[in-house]
Amino acid sequence: MFDPVPPYRPSHFRVRFAVAPWERRACAALRRQVFCAEQGLFADVDRDAIDAHAIPICALSTLGGDADAVVGTVRIHEVPERPGEWWGSRLAVAKPFRSAAALGTGLIRVAVASAHARGCTRFRAHVQAANVALFESLHWTSLAALDLHGRPHRLMEADLAAYPPMHDPEHGLVTFRRAA
Repeated sequence: MFDPVPPYRPSHFRVRFAVAPWERRACAALRRQVFCAEQGLFADVDRDAIDAHAIPICALSTLGGDADAVVGTVRIHEVPERPGEWWGSRLAVAKPFRSAAALGTGLIRVAVASAHARGCTRFRAHVQAANVALFESLHWTSLAALDLHGRPHRLMEADLAAYPPMHDPEHGLVTFRRAA
């Protein structure tokens, strides 16, 4: 008699610096879910010394235009001994959102463009082999193959010319759900 109501699916997402305490906690929880529970790269926690000075970035689902939940995250940091050299790491997207939205792309854009605005002259990341094609499509170059945490990775570097400086990453950008 009645058709079931499909689950709510946000039409857009906001990608920006994680500024609220709940956003930071949710970024940490998502990283634990992806890197510890799903991938088994770390036993119980993926936090390390970099977290003490890294800037977390979040992808937020929206409900009625307001932030609803963290569905993606990445962290960025400048290498203290090498000013201008920035790194991105711990890129994670919640499983239900991996194929439905361009969240990885949005997280990468905010990461590199915001670092660029802060004086970045070189932006690098260790990228899992399965994600290399995405990074290459976003103007990254593969520099070397390596094994990290028992998995194949590539050392990659972003072409900063493809990432104009983003001076207001606290507001970030909006990315839309891909058409089905």
